Amino acid sequence: MEAKELIQQGKTALGIEFGSTRIKAVLVDYDGHVLALGFHEWANKFVNGIWTYDLADVDAGLRSCYSSLRKEIEAKYGVTPTTFGAIGVSAMMHGYIALDKNDKQLAPFQTWRNTNTTKAADILTELFDFNVPLRWSAAHLYQRVLDGEEHVKNVASVFTLAAYMHYKLTGKKVIGIGDAAGMFPIDSDALDYDAGMADKFDALMAKAGYTQKIREVFPKVLVAGDDAGLLTAEGAALLDETGTLKAGIPMCPPEGDAGTGMTATNSVAPRTGNLSAGTSIFAMVVLERQLSKLHREIDMVTTPSGFPCAMSHANNGTTDLNAWVEVFKEFCGLMGVKCGTGELFSKLYNHALKGDADCGGLLAFGYYSGENITFINEGRPLFARTTNSKFNLANFMRVNLYTSLGAVKLGMDILLKDEGVKLDMLMGHGGLFKTPVVMQKFLAAAVNSPVSVMSTASEGGAWGIALLAAYLADGKKTGKLEDYLNQRVFKELTGDVVQPDPEDVKGFEEFMKHYVAGLEIEKSAIEAMKW
Repeated sequence: MEAKELIQQGKTALGIEFGSTRIKAVLVDYDGHVLALGFHEWANKFVNGIWTYDLADVDAGLRSCYSSLRKEIEAKYGVTPTTFGAIGVSAMMHGYIALDKNDKQLAPFQTWRNTNTTKAADILTELFDFNVPLRWSAAHLYQRVLDGEEHVKNVASVFTLAAYMHYKLTGKKVIGIGDAAGMFPIDSDALDYDAGMADKFDALMAKAGYTQKIREVFPKVLVAGDDAGLLTAEGAALLDETGTLKAGIPMCPPEGDAGTGMTATNSVAPRTGNLSAGTSIFAMVVLERQLSKLHREIDMVTTPSGFPCAMSHANNGTTDLNAWVEVFKEFCGLMGVKCGTGELFSKLYNHALKGDADCGGLLAFGYYSGENITFINEGRPLFARTTNSKFNLANFMRVNLYTSLGAVKLGMDILLKDEGVKLDMLMGHGGLFKTPVVMQKFLAAAVNSPVSVMSTASEGGAWGIALLAAYLADGKKTGKLEDYLNQRVFKELTGDVVQPDPEDVKGFEEFMKHYVAGLEIEKSAIEAMKW
C-alpha cells in the first residue's frame, strides 16, 4: 500500500519525543519506515537554581511539533491525517512534576538535570540497598519532604514528562516500565514497582507525617504492547490546533528516552547495548544476570518489556561541545567565510581524527550541570592544558569529543571490567553520530568493543517511540517486542560496524587518567567560580 493510502486509512504510527533541545515527531508505517517528520526547538531554563521547563511551553511545543509534521504530510502526500493506528509519547526520563487532586501544578517541574537531591538519594539508597540516583522521581519527592516544602501535603500525582503528557492526552495515569524505572526501583519479575521497597518508602513518608502511598501517587506501570488508553477529544484538541484529528486513537505506554533508545537500536535482548548521545549521554546494557553488588555510578532500569538493564548515565553530553562549534561558526562569520552548521560539525569532527590518540595531553570537562557518576553536584565547563601539551585544533576537537564520553566510560568500566558483563555489540544513536565514523571510532575505543551505527541513528528516540506505537497497533501479532523488531523492523537494516583500534584504546585510557585526576580541578573551579 502506498504511503498516501496508509495515511488516509490511519494505518500508521506516530511517535513524539520531548528531547532536551528539540521536540520531534516521527510518522512510520507498521514496519518502521519513516513517512514524515516534525520538529520544534526549545530549551530548558535555569530559574531560582532549578533546571526547568514551563508546562505551558510543553503544551505549545507539542502543538508546534505536530503542526510541523502535519504540514510535511500535506506537502509530501497531499492529504491531511485524521487518525493513526496508534500514538506514543516519550520524553527525557526522571524529574518531578507534582499535581494536586485537581491536577493543579504544585511546584516547578524539576528535570533530570537537577542534582539537588543528594540527601534524599543517599537515604533511599541505604534504605533499599539499591542505588537511587539523584535525578529519580522518588529522590525528588522525598527531598521535598526533607526540605519541608509545603506543597508536599497536597501531592496527588507525580509524573515524568512523558507520563504527564500521556495523562493530558488520554486521562490515563500510566507509564511504560522503562520510564517507571527512572522513578522508582522495578521488580522485573512482577513488572511493577518493587513492593518491598514501596512499603519502606511509604513508612518513611508516614514517619514524616505524610499519608500518600507511592503506588497511588506514581503512575501505573505498563509494558510494551499494553493498552494505555485512547486519545480523548481534549487530547486531540491539544495536539492538533486545526481540529482535524479525531479522538479515539489507541496510545501505547509512554516511555522514557532510555527505552526508546533501546527500541530504536534493537537493543532489547540480553548482551545487547546502546549509547544515546545528546544533551545527556547514557549507555545501556541488557543483563543476563543481576550485578554482584550495588554501584552508586550505575542505574538499574529495564527495557520496555521489563528485562533488567544497567545504565551508565552522564548528565553532561554535547552542550559544551555545541558551544565550541558555535564559537568557530562566529569566527567563520568574522572572517567572511560562509559555512553551514552541519558542514562545520563535519569538518571539525573529521579533523579530530588527525589528533593524537591521547589528545596530546589536553583536558576538558563539559560540566554544565552536576555529574552523578563522578559525584559532583554542580558544573563548570572548563578547558586545561600543561605547557607540554600538544595544543592544536585536531587535539582540541578530539579532547572535547573524548570528554563527552568520559563519565559514561567510568560507568561502563564498572560493568565490563569489574562486573564482567558480556556485550556482543554496542549500538550508537543520537546527534553525535550524524557525522559518520568519528564518534563511532572514539566510542569503540572507550568501551573496547565493536560499535554499530545504523542509517536510522539520527532519528533517535522519536523513531523508537513510533516503533512502540506500531508494535501496539500491528506488531504484537508478530510476537514479543524483540520478535517484531528482529523480523519486521530491523530485518533489512544493517549498520556500519567499527572495531576498536588498539592505539585508540590505549590513548583513551591515557586520557581517562588525566580525566580522573582533573576532577580536582573541576571541584576547585566550582568553589572558586561563584559568580
